[in-house]
Amino acid sequence: MFHYDDGLKITRAGLAVDFRRRQPRGFVSHAHADHMARHEMAYATPATGALYRHRLGKLLQVREMPYHAPMKLGEVELTTYPAGHCLGSAMLLADDGKERLLYTGDFKLGDSLTAEPAELPHTDILVMETTFGSPRYRMPPRELVIEQLLETIEAAKSQGKTPVVHAYALGKAQEVTAILTRHGQRVLQHPTIAEVSKVYEKCGAKLGNYGMYRRQTLNGQVVVTLPQSMKGFRLAGLGETVSIAVTGWAVNPSTQARLGVDVALPLSDHADFDELLEAAGRVAPRKIYTTHGPKGFDEHLRNAGFNAEPLLPETQRRLFQS
Repeated sequence: MFHYDDGLKITRAGLAVDFRRRQPRGFVSHAHADHMARHEMAYATPATGALYRHRLGKLLQVREMPYHAPMKLGEVELTTYPAGHCLGSAMLLADDGKERLLYTGDFKLGDSLTAEPAELPHTDILVMETTFGSPRYRMPPRELVIEQLLETIEAAKSQGKTPVVHAYALGKAQEVTAILTRHGQRVLQHPTIAEVSKVYEKCGAKLGNYGMYRRQTLNGQVVVTLPQSMKGFRLAGLGETVSIAVTGWAVNPSTQARLGVDVALPLSDHADFDELLEAAGRVAPRKIYTTHGPKGFDEHLRNAGFNAEPLLPETQRRLFQS
């Protein structure tokens, strides 16, 4: 059914999955840079396809895979399901008639204003993204984090400072914008973020009352800009600011200092530790392979009764040879 060769490949479909190097056929689960490349033919949901072209090139070839619409490729039937990570993000179900494999990609089970709710079909094999696969990464209730975000913003305004939220240009920035506008905040976005938001809106996402920051006079608006680790995050003319990072890593108390912000809040677009275990239970596979996560999550799965192991190099070699 599949092998792992510096990336997951659906063997009998000739399909590379979330490869960062160019492939003849590449499935793109979502349009974050660490999950895509300029493939000869990309396979993606319509929203991911639009975002993929926006980020890597309008002339790139995309075969659209709407959710729940099976497509035959080689000897394998492929179906996408929402992953809940960002707009258009998808899990991939591969069925060769003998067994079924589900690749989750990045996913989240909780609420979102801008991503389709995650769905987890039953399958034989689960290849599972486990970013927050440590018990320390249990997220507080989303409503509490949003309340803390709004309180931080109002406190900044009361001090005559500009609230500046740092968020990834695709996904988190649109989610935090939708949250803020729904709560009556007016938002101005970094130009790079605003361009992505235009694609979101063309795909049907509703982000509310926002605009692009053009160094105009600020009158109580919240500015959403890029993470401080990214080139070009600085915007001139903001005056005195209160910087706020929104990231699941903020569960770790050291995140505020590490990111160099005034406040770090754990608003996540990944499944936390408990959601990862819940996802495994809902899929109920006979075998789980874990990837993109901390060492030891497979042991937590085995303690919960699952047959699980990480996709370490020795596992990859065995799969490649089988």
